Amino acid sequence: MSEHSETSEKPATARVVVITGGGSGMGAAAARKFHDLGEVIVIVDRDADRASAVADQVSGTVIVGDVSDSAFCDETVTAVLEQYGRLDVLVNAAGVIYRAGGLDTDDENWRRVMSVNVDGLFFMSRAAIQPMLEAGSGAIVNFGSIWGGIGASGVLAYCASKGAVHQITRAMALEHATDGIRINAVAPGEVNTPMLASGRATPPSQADLQALADATIPMKRLAEPDEIADVVVFLASGAASYMTGAIVPVDAGYTAQ
Repeated sequence: MSEHSETSEKPATARVVVITGGGSGMGAAAARKFHDLGEVIVIVDRDADRASAVADQVSGTVIVGDVSDSAFCDETVTAVLEQYGRLDVLVNAAGVIYRAGGLDTDDENWRRVMSVNVDGLFFMSRAAIQPMLEAGSGAIVNFGSIWGGIGASGVLAYCASKGAVHQITRAMALEHATDGIRINAVAPGEVNTPMLASGRATPPSQADLQALADATIPMKRLAEPDEIADVVVFLASGAASYMTGAIVPVDAGYTAQ
């Protein structure tokens, strides 16, 4: 773990928030939102440079590695406990996408999507729940997707992985409903992040992205990462104290159609 601030600068009541995939996109936006509330931030990401850049912004710390490795997830939680003595919130934002239909999805890409989006989320959650059980409190916010609840052609592995995320969220929430641990998921629609533009044959222009919004989104615009991060912060807060096992769509009305 690399440190970017003195932990003594934070108040004693500050929560320790671990964010996987916190080096970019919605994970980074969530890190900034939690930082604004005075929380202690730990960024977990495979990209050391991006993670460090965000950690600098939020006076946080960095742990570099791959969440699809269960041993790394266990070691990450151990490192957080050794440095801070607690783990209050886990945000599972790490994710990858592969844009292909079923017949064009090879073994390697299928396993890559499932290993990060499903295995990584499960391994991190399983590791984090142990100290949360001992503390008698905690919150986990998972990143699902509208495509975890509805189908979409051309992204089969991603749809399957996010459906699994939704079910892990529900099942794990029920398992710990009386333990003081709340587990919910946010299900974004189309968000203006690097992932939205990635994996396409031709990188989309801003005009292309606006055309996508005009054609498919009731509000006729993409979400900004901060708009999703606001819901993540809410789900991790006391304001959501009676919510667990919820999958919260943040999609400008897409799934209301």
